[in-house]
Amino acid sequence: MQEEERPSSKNLRRLRPAFSFLRPYIPQVVIASIALIVTASATLSLGQGIRLVIDSGFASGEVALLNQSLSLFVAFIVVLTAGTFVRFYFVSWVGERVSADIRLAVFNHLVHMHPSFFEANAPSEIQSRVTTDTTLLQTVIGSSVSIALRNILMFFGGMALLFITNAKLSLIVLASVPFVVLPVIVFGRRVRALSRSSQDRLADVGSHVSESFRHIKIVQAFNHQALDITEFGRVVERALSVALQRVWLRAVLVAVVMLLVFGAVATLIWVGGQDVLSGRTTPGDLAAFIFYAFIVAGSVGAISEVWSDLQRAAGATERLVELLESPSEIADGPVDAVAPWQQLNLSVENVAFHYPSRPDQMVLQDLSFHVAPGEMVALVGPSGAGKSTFFDLLQRFYDVTSGQIALGGVSTRDLSLNALRNAFGFVPQTPAMFSGSVRDNLTYARPDATAEQVTRALGLANAQSFVDALPEGLDTHLGEDGVGLSGGQRQRLAIARALIAEPAFLLLDEATSALDAESEQSIRQSVEALKGEMTILVIAHRLSTVRQADRILVFDEGRLIGSGTHDELVSNSELYARFADIQFAS
Repeated sequence: MQEEERPSSKNLRRLRPAFSFLRPYIPQVVIASIALIVTASATLSLGQGIRLVIDSGFASGEVALLNQSLSLFVAFIVVLTAGTFVRFYFVSWVGERVSADIRLAVFNHLVHMHPSFFEANAPSEIQSRVTTDTTLLQTVIGSSVSIALRNILMFFGGMALLFITNAKLSLIVLASVPFVVLPVIVFGRRVRALSRSSQDRLADVGSHVSESFRHIKIVQAFNHQALDITEFGRVVERALSVALQRVWLRAVLVAVVMLLVFGAVATLIWVGGQDVLSGRTTPGDLAAFIFYAFIVAGSVGAISEVWSDLQRAAGATERLVELLESPSEIADGPVDAVAPWQQLNLSVENVAFHYPSRPDQMVLQDLSFHVAPGEMVALVGPSGAGKSTFFDLLQRFYDVTSGQIALGGVSTRDLSLNALRNAFGFVPQTPAMFSGSVRDNLTYARPDATAEQVTRALGLANAQSFVDALPEGLDTHLGEDGVGLSGGQRQRLAIARALIAEPAFLLLDEATSALDAESEQSIRQSVEALKGEMTILVIAHRLSTVRQADRILVFDEGRLIGSGTHDELVSNSELYARFADIQFAS
């Protein structure tokens, strides 16, 4: 793989975007760094404490010297304990804070992305990156980096003290270093590649779980549980296979490093023991040297393990940076306000559109018409004619391929997305409900809505009676996607939500398709009452809704093929007449 052929130093450079989030927390990083230096120094000083206890305490035979040596040794331990507490707290705090900031940054970026981004990138895959990958980075920043820096200090400090204590034995330690570092570099590259692959496979697991449970009624309705379990087992096994390869490589790396390091330590003990027996060094010096040798060996072992963590974090950072650097295809416009709805006409001029993923398939072609302020216009036509796509273009979920859509004479490309979308109240055919209370869902577009506004919207949407019947009324908690409500209830809440926003344009995409006849009649009366308060565009097949429109636009294969009232179109539009016969026959 090309990824594996890159030098590890370049791989670790991918961590830089993650560490850039440290800048706001420099004071905490400085405190942790000071504590790290203090603890490393105190740990290294323990070796001298051991030497003093053995040579000046035990060997001297004097109780006072022993007590003095032990007191100094205890002082080192107290400093080490206090420094460790400060280092652990601040490093962990920074790790948690940075992880939270990265999650916020990714969410803030993605929540403004164009909808087609989420067609190419599964939301469950994104969820995995925002949770699993940031948790891995939190571990690295809040633990592994501190461990690495502490052990680097311990390594170099230990090596210096080794040479001061016994230069001859230190050469043995120095000679063993290349044999330890080489496996770390060689295995580290492969671990990083497998870490990236492992995170991807875990995301596949999350995607499968999310999809199956989100559509659990379909799964059970078609008795698909056994096949789903089998497929999920294959996904889990693929993830497990990659993870086990990574674990095996890390285990081999740690084992090889430990074997080489402690083999060198054993050699040191044998050579040093010969020097003590011959009187060339003192027992305290040898004990201190062995202590420093273990410090150096432990540091190398810890660094080798942290190296693997850093490789994994590099893979996680790469996945997160891909999200953070993903460009939005919808550019914000400079005009941050629209005219009042009474002056806000809609102009569609020679609009053509194809989806970015299907450039050879035109969804809309040569589309031109105008809608006056306060007018109610119905869009009709067979499925796939481009009606819902036109609603998407109005709100700039996509940009037109050619032509122009303008509000009040201003191209929608020149309007800020905030101003443009504030002008529309959208009710989709399949209404979306969010976890939270009924009130939270109703005031989604206007959190500061008054009680009077909520009550009026519920009344217009014929939703007041069923909301009042809920266990806690407006404060009743709804599960994910409004589970527990019927399709008609969700649709009425979606209509009320759009009305509370008091938009200039109300967009109804088959908004009465899930309602019973009585509720539809009530909504139709409400729409009739709203005709003097906003411009209404409605996609509908039902005769009652279409007939009450001031004008009907007939779409077919992405083209506008007819425009007029119901009676006019029955007379001069073959498609509409056929459509009316089929859809509106009583």
